[in-house]
Amino acid sequence: MFDDIRRKFETDGYVVIEGFFSEKEVEEIKKEAEKLVENMPDESNRTIFSTTNSETQQNKDKYFLESGDKISYFFEAEALGPKGELLVEKQNSLNKIGHALHELNPIFRKYTLDERVKEAAFQLGFEVPVIPQSMYIFKNPGTGSEVTAHQDAWYLHTDPLKLAGFWIAIDDATTENGCLWLARGSHKSGVHRRYIKNPDPNSEELLIYTSAAPFYSKSNFTAVPVRKGACILLHGQVVHFSEANKSQKPRHAYTFHITEQKNTKYSKENWLQPGERPFLSLYKN
Repeated sequence: MFDDIRRKFETDGYVVIEGFFSEKEVEEIKKEAEKLVENMPDESNRTIFSTTNSETQQNKDKYFLESGDKISYFFEAEALGPKGELLVEKQNSLNKIGHALHELNPIFRKYTLDERVKEAAFQLGFEVPVIPQSMYIFKNPGTGSEVTAHQDAWYLHTDPLKLAGFWIAIDDATTENGCLWLARGSHKSGVHRRYIKNPDPNSEELLIYTSAAPFYSKSNFTAVPVRKGACILLHGQVVHFSEANKSQKPRHAYTFHITEQKNTKYSKENWLQPGERPFLSLYKN
């Protein structure tokens, strides 16, 4: 399972590991997510998540900024009315749940700290990895919105950069329902911009991008469809995106990130900062 993953990771910026989790294990993760959906917040606490309209959704949204140590719910834009009322079935209303599933939910914690995850991190050369965040991404039929091209290092930056994402397919991910598209080798081009806490205390925007969004030609990307249970390991600088789900099939995924603590400095500008407790250690739990 882990043969040559570091070489491929360093060459391409990503590695696909099919059968990382079994179908039974994936179903356990999915059922736990369904339980969380049953405990969704009421109208006054419903928050839209969007990667295409950051000014109105994230930058002015304290809920997002304070979600790092909680299990928080983020809805699709078309799923909510002006007062937070649901316009679709609640099972199809969510964009994601994040960002501390890996720490606070027993099922997600179990799989995040699985020995296979630890072995993959070890093979990638991580010595003292911690887990800053996790997300269950829904990409539901008809409502699952696009995720625009980006690098994870925009959001979680260390100096020097040592960041990897684990993207686990909970459903089969296809070109029809919104699989990942990756730009092979793009991790070698540096970090293109940052998403940071606004240093201006008088601004209404709590979070800002340091520059305009780069233009990425779609011809540079390759679709990476995978079967449920597969894990895609993502270099923090590899550029990737996913299209909207216009099919009738879901494309759920569980994703989390690890950063290196040894001989690295976690940026104080990152939107996500450790709270009273440090980030969860991967190897020591």
